[in-house]
Amino acid sequence: MAQFDFDIGIIGGGPAGASLASYLEKAGLSCVIFERELFPRPHVGESFVPASTRVFKEIGFLEKLDQAGFPKKYGGAWTTSGNGPIYTDSFEGLEPDCHVKIRFEEREQPGVDRNYTFHVDRGRFDLMLLKHVHELGATVYEGIHVQRVDFSEPGRPQIHFTLGKKEFHTNVRLVVDASGRRTLLGKQLKLRVQDAVFDQYAVHTWFEGYDRSVLAKDATQGEYLFVHFLPLTNSWVWQIPITETVTSIGVVTQKKHFAKSKQEREEFYWKCIESRPELAAELRKARQVRPLEDEGDYSYAMKQICGDDFVLIGDAARFVDPIFSTGVSIAVNSSRFASADIIRAAQTGSFKKESFHTYETTLRRGTKNWYDFITVYYRLNALFTAFVQDERYRLDMIKLLQGDVYDDDAPPVLRKMQNIVSEVERNEDHIWHRYLGELTGNAFAPAF
Repeated sequence: MAQFDFDIGIIGGGPAGASLASYLEKAGLSCVIFERELFPRPHVGESFVPASTRVFKEIGFLEKLDQAGFPKKYGGAWTTSGNGPIYTDSFEGLEPDCHVKIRFEEREQPGVDRNYTFHVDRGRFDLMLLKHVHELGATVYEGIHVQRVDFSEPGRPQIHFTLGKKEFHTNVRLVVDASGRRTLLGKQLKLRVQDAVFDQYAVHTWFEGYDRSVLAKDATQGEYLFVHFLPLTNSWVWQIPITETVTSIGVVTQKKHFAKSKQEREEFYWKCIESRPELAAELRKARQVRPLEDEGDYSYAMKQICGDDFVLIGDAARFVDPIFSTGVSIAVNSSRFASADIIRAAQTGSFKKESFHTYETTLRRGTKNWYDFITVYYRLNALFTAFVQDERYRLDMIKLLQGDVYDDDAPPVLRKMQNIVSEVERNEDHIWHRYLGELTGNAFAPAF
């Protein structure tokens, strides 16, 4: 009988890898995690959606989150300046200078027993989660660079990694790629497909002492996620509380607007901020506490996300534009779905591709729904704000914003929005036609 060092070898110790190992260790499978960074490490993606809560509860981590003192996120708000459309016909009541908000508690969410989720310092959060899985029994190695995976012997993959100048390997029953946007197996196996449509970039930093109420409508929104639309097409600003006094502020724009040099990026960042004068005035009073960082390659997919002896999860499987704070939720929910198939595969002794069909189907369904939602948003964000405020669609919109996107192949509210966008595209006289954005998802093959 073949000898294995561990049941499951996981490449990457971020939220996807750590949450998966938590599920598997609780089920009695031995896991090893190879993480190339030394935690804590700075990381973007600081705001969650409530669908992640059920994962944290299932792996025994939710109580630690509650005790950590991270800002609680009760909802979100979207603001625009005075250059947007006035809505008529069946969507009345929105003004050009509008403010749209939702609270998660408006819809009861199965498996979620809190009316909030969290904003986090990802460096601290990721370290907490990695410590948690170590306490559950997983073997964790940090500062280890995985070079490749050898699949030449079926049923016995080898993970090759370097320690200093020497190369080592470990034998496992299954390899899980949770390497994030490094997409180690995606590149090794030539699975990665770049999205040529959503080529968004982000420039972001933290500020101490920024008054988060400046664009809020009331005091209850102090710890909301805010998205501030910019006059520049398909561009927006995120506003995320990190602590009581520190706020993350990021500008997201298309690659064609993205400046290359550090000085140009800083000038571009502040030019975008200045397009919302009230926001800019308060940020100028605050103290920037981190240098500007940038993120790119915002959307890609894989030709396949599982195969004989391997599974891809989190950002290593799919990365969708994160305008709705989907990153960590997709990561930990992909772990939730993958863990069920992996546990069954371990029981049967077969880690063939077909063993992960349920996981693959579920994750592709959910990420496609996110992608379609984001496509509608960028194509006609006037429609997004209208639907959020319309009582006929509000709860269905909140369901999407809560992260419950994995059950329906095509949520009816999304189909309705897509039909309206098509109507607006066809009719040049439509009141919304001139507000159509440039981005569409048509260039992306349906199989992905």
